[in-house]
Amino acid sequence: MKGTYLGEFEELILLTVASLPNEAYAVAVKSDVEHNANKKVNISAVHSALYRLENKGFLSSSFGGATQKRGGKQKRYFQVTSAGFAALQESKNVREQLWSVIPQLSFSKA
Repeated sequence: MKGTYLGEFEELILLTVASLPNEAYAVAVKSDVEHNANKKVNISAVHSALYRLENKGFLSSSFGGATQKRGGKQKRYFQVTSAGFAALQESKNVREQLWSVIPQLSFSKA
């Protein structure tokens, strides 16, 4: 499907948003990806991926209340949509199918 392909980084972002219900804003997503995937990520890359996933219909977003700590700016919170969960499930199914056809002999050679 054109426009619905899920790249590796997008999949990480989508999984992270799903794991942070009601707390998935860009900085929290960045921190969680860095912690769980053990890799440094750029906040701009996180923002780009979040907006790209929202454009694909895999995420929706809403604004939280403004705080003085943020200079009156609101946080933008993201939630996984049903299409996003379907994309994650499809990705998981493809990976599991591929893993299931690897001969056990392959693992013993490594």
